[in-house]
Amino acid sequence: MITPVQLDSDQGRKIAAAIRNRFADATDVACREAVAAILDRVRREGEAAVLDYCRQFDCPVMTQATLKVTPEEFAQAEQEAEADLRASIRFAADRIRRFHEREMEDSWILTRDDGVVTGRLVRPVDSAGLYVPGGKEGSTPLVSSVLMNGIPARIAGVGRLVMATPPGRDGRVSPALLLAAREIGIDEIYKVGSAWAIGALAYGAGVIPRVDVVVGPGNQYVAEAKRQVMGRVRIDMLAGPSEVLIVADDSANAAFVAADMLAQAEHDPQALAMVITTSGRLAASIGAELERQLPLLSRADTARIALAERGLILVADSLEAAIDLANEVAIEHLELQVAEPWQWLPKIRHAGAIFLGNWTPEAAGDYVAGPNHVLPTMGTARIASALGVETFLKKSSIIGYSRQGLEADGAHIRRLAEVEGLTAHGNSVAVRLERG
Repeated sequence: MITPVQLDSDQGRKIAAAIRNRFADATDVACREAVAAILDRVRREGEAAVLDYCRQFDCPVMTQATLKVTPEEFAQAEQEAEADLRASIRFAADRIRRFHEREMEDSWILTRDDGVVTGRLVRPVDSAGLYVPGGKEGSTPLVSSVLMNGIPARIAGVGRLVMATPPGRDGRVSPALLLAAREIGIDEIYKVGSAWAIGALAYGAGVIPRVDVVVGPGNQYVAEAKRQVMGRVRIDMLAGPSEVLIVADDSANAAFVAADMLAQAEHDPQALAMVITTSGRLAASIGAELERQLPLLSRADTARIALAERGLILVADSLEAAIDLANEVAIEHLELQVAEPWQWLPKIRHAGAIFLGNWTPEAAGDYVAGPNHVLPTMGTARIASALGVETFLKKSSIIGYSRQGLEADGAHIRRLAEVEGLTAHGNSVAVRLERG
């Protein structure tokens, strides 16, 4: 299925270069133009445009009155929910909440002997919008996305938290999504999807409020819409297809490695599932395991395409070489299926999330481990971090001077202002010291 390639070969070096530069891929022009037109219409026409798109692509009978999920729909979802699912959602929510509570930042103050006070005031944004795909009946409801995006916002103290998700043709939203939303206290949900949902959250559209932060995964149209509204609102990140890089040595289990490759490949035909191993024996065994496990998957067709187009098994001369490439690739999910993973952890500089040892599947991080699964992709782990509580926080500087403090600093302020040619800046100090 995947032919192993020596990293230290012409082909291996070409593959490594392509993976390093994957972040340079440009958005499809047609997608970019289509999204720009959608956003412009939503900005100009508001709710009317949103309803029109919703009727065209999702629910033909959608009206203003049915755009928002009702208390009765929440109640019905509660009745339909299986006890086991309810327990798993609560279990995951508790793990995610406990982890993210450690991320909360405090305001702080510094004082000087001359009475000058400086500091930082940490406050949440007023509102945030969560986009959650998979609301349609028959599609996959991304329950974990509700929890991973909503819980950090709640911990940050966001006052208004709303959710947008596409409905089925009958106007219903997946009961599992409603159950997860209710579990973390979200009761304002709108039945809208794709780029027009992002536009509605960024600009406001009738009953759908304009928010300060927009987060959540989606297809290329959702990602492009987030890119185009960025600046008007804060976004979590510009995410590409899901990625995993597994560094493995002789101690790794080929069945485990193959299973984790397939766990990424089933996401999307463009998903990247990549292994760098120091063992030629393991490389051959992984291929056999992929062939054995693939037919057992519910999304085997998607995984097969992803592996055929973007699956990689590279054989490195050493773990040092494998780790060096891992740092250059800056992957979303990095698994260290090696004998001593903690020994190699200090050498990792760039990765969205790091999974240590043979018994740590990436799926644990997707659902219940606690850390956020919203991670930088396409090499942006070099400069970006996972979504967290800080995504929903902003910081204001605090500055308070006494006369004594201004007298101490005044000459420096005036001198720097003079160098920059900003005489009014310097004068604002002089006036206080001369006439105050």
